[in-house]
Amino acid sequence: MTRKERYEAVLAYFRKEMPEVQTELEFGNVFQLLVAVILSAQCTDKRINQVTPELFRHYPDAKTMAEVEPEDVLEYIKSVSYPNSKAEHLVKMARILVEKHHGEVPSDMNLLLDLPGVGRKTANVVQSVAFGKSTMAVDTHVFRVSHRLGLVSKKDDTPYKVEQMLVKNIPAEDIPRAHHWLILHGRYICTSRRPHCEKCGLVSVCPSACL
Repeated sequence: MTRKERYEAVLAYFRKEMPEVQTELEFGNVFQLLVAVILSAQCTDKRINQVTPELFRHYPDAKTMAEVEPEDVLEYIKSVSYPNSKAEHLVKMARILVEKHHGEVPSDMNLLLDLPGVGRKTANVVQSVAFGKSTMAVDTHVFRVSHRLGLVSKKDDTPYKVEQMLVKNIPAEDIPRAHHWLILHGRYICTSRRPHCEKCGLVSVCPSACL
């Protein structure tokens, strides 16, 4: 099977099985999405969804968060990974949004990357989920699943290389959904320690299948 054929088979499967798909993070506006994604680094969406309701009740937008100190935000995010640094990033990020962007989250990649706590993966998620852009965020799930399914080669050994390969081979209209397809597949089926190949509908095209 050529790589092109594998992409076609994988995408056809996901289009059928998950025609409508979205992030599992819960948020009420673009600012809250950005906050949730920053908090989700090296932490589960389930944990983030447990802490953000109270956080967003007190700081629903950039203006309210920009007016407090990191230790105030820390009170609500103590249970996430690296809470101290994330609290610092969130407050600094909110202040920059207020000072430079009228409190609004920009859609431009470079402007997003200028924000504290925002790396390429986070910027891609925001661009895709909030603004509908064809950007591919590569987290550990996307990286792992892409390699196991043979969508990328061993030479694609960094998140950026995987991102480039996926964007090159996935139709632009599918990329926003494909990000979630790969994440959810990695989160619930193609798990890190022991993939559940017996539950996977892609076994017939997967070069790493353990059946």
